[in-house]
Amino acid sequence: MKDMVLVLFTVGGGLGLFLLGMKHLSEGLQAVGGDGLRKFMGLATTNKVAGVGTGIVSTLIAQSSAIITAMLVGFVSSGMMTLSQAINVIIGANIGTTGTVWLVAFAPSPEMLGMIGLAIGGILYFFIRKEKLHNTGLAVLGIGLALLGLYFMHKGVLPIRNNDAIRVAFQKIDVNSLLDVALVAAAAMVLSAMVHSAATIAIAMTLASQGLITYETAIATLFGANIGTTITAWMAAVGGTADAKRTALAHTMSNVVGSLVLMPLALPVLVPLGKALFPNWNVATETAKGPVLYGIMAPIAVTDTIFSVLRGVLTFPVVKPFVRLIEWIIPQPENEKPHLSALKFGARLSPVIACDQALQEVSFMRDSGLDVLESVRKVIAGEAEDESVENHILHREAILDNVQREVTEFLGSVMTKRLAFDVSERARRLLRLTDELESVSDEAAAIVRVIRRLRKQKQQISEVSAGTLLAVHERVFAFAEKISPWIRSPRPLAFIDPVWAAKESSEIHEFIRTKRSLQLSRVSVDDPESPLRVLGELDIINAYERVRSYYMNIVETLVGGKIKQ
Repeated sequence: MKDMVLVLFTVGGGLGLFLLGMKHLSEGLQAVGGDGLRKFMGLATTNKVAGVGTGIVSTLIAQSSAIITAMLVGFVSSGMMTLSQAINVIIGANIGTTGTVWLVAFAPSPEMLGMIGLAIGGILYFFIRKEKLHNTGLAVLGIGLALLGLYFMHKGVLPIRNNDAIRVAFQKIDVNSLLDVALVAAAAMVLSAMVHSAATIAIAMTLASQGLITYETAIATLFGANIGTTITAWMAAVGGTADAKRTALAHTMSNVVGSLVLMPLALPVLVPLGKALFPNWNVATETAKGPVLYGIMAPIAVTDTIFSVLRGVLTFPVVKPFVRLIEWIIPQPENEKPHLSALKFGARLSPVIACDQALQEVSFMRDSGLDVLESVRKVIAGEAEDESVENHILHREAILDNVQREVTEFLGSVMTKRLAFDVSERARRLLRLTDELESVSDEAAAIVRVIRRLRKQKQQISEVSAGTLLAVHERVFAFAEKISPWIRSPRPLAFIDPVWAAKESSEIHEFIRTKRSLQLSRVSVDDPESPLRVLGELDIINAYERVRSYYMNIVETLVGGKIKQ
């Protein structure tokens, strides 16, 4: 009993180290090259082969197909990539994720390499302040922890061989038929959904190296492990848009169909092929604890790669009809808009794509700002025949309040994660932009409420005052129209003219001051109700002055500092 407790804790601790190591490795690599990875994945839009290649390389870089699928959910949801393009990347990601298995199979002396990784990574991470080297240290630490985890998993199962009851229990799960393959695959699928496909395969490889399970049993785990890992895409897509769910379904269906089609070939084709490629797979190496089949890991790794390639070969020629099937299963609702709060899981996996998602919402707020300002002009000019335009402004203001809250919560969950400096600054910039743009809609709604208040007081904006207000509107709206495209630009500094913005803002400020003084002069001693009317009109002018300041704040946010006016 004591030995079994020791085995469970050693293997469990090794698994924990392996998963923690893979997490740190992925986070470190993302922090070092996350933005470059996002741009590289954009190559998938060129052609189908480039999409597959992008998936392979991106997954090898990120060391996690979970991150790539979460990024794909974001890309497709935001319209940056079509579902067809995403499926091509998924094909490549399934192949690229086998790189972790190759690391497990061919890492010589994992305990020594693990300690070296911890030593080098620790120095870079704890003692080097330069950001890229610091984050590289985190990635190296992750490799070290993953390798030590493999070592402890391997060491933990050694005593099991001396326990006859456990050895017999493992022998009972031997794989001799298609049904046996299916049962082992089902168990591996559940385990992989709970942990990680690479971890599941690593456990199978460790057990096989100790002779506790057969080579055939280890191969059977591949079918289930590759299905179970698709739960990550669903966690990123749940509660999201139809496109997000379609991406997750495409990942699951491609892996399920590929596994079901290839499963009958496991025993007659894949197992003999692996043995033929590595004829010395069953030659044992004597250790202090007894013989170990280190060579069995290589054929398992190569079989996993062959299996992933064959799944891709099955899917690649039928991507277009596959997309039509997915779209038929999950139809697109009318006027559906992404909900960022539902994508927090994907955001935690990929801060870079989270910022891209948030930018989509900021763009919506930008366009809405211009829309409500134009609607305000119609109300002031008397072009609105009823209150529908006013109601539109108030409704849009309420929507933008929710969007700002959603973006704030979304980016807040992202910023709790380790971020590269440029990604962190981008997230803060997006938060500031949402605040300024939401304030624009608040002022538009405030103007509507002033007009309704005057109407309730039996007051009406005079024709002369309307001309003044429209003149102020035109100056402020032209300023907003000029600045708004800069918000969406991937390189705003290349297009912003801060000198012009500061000069124009200052001139509009002086123009509004002049109009405010002019408006005050319209208070008539002979008209006892004119002060109420003029007060309301001044409130409208003051609202436009604040709108001017919000757009100037936007310029300063984009350039990253205060601009002298």
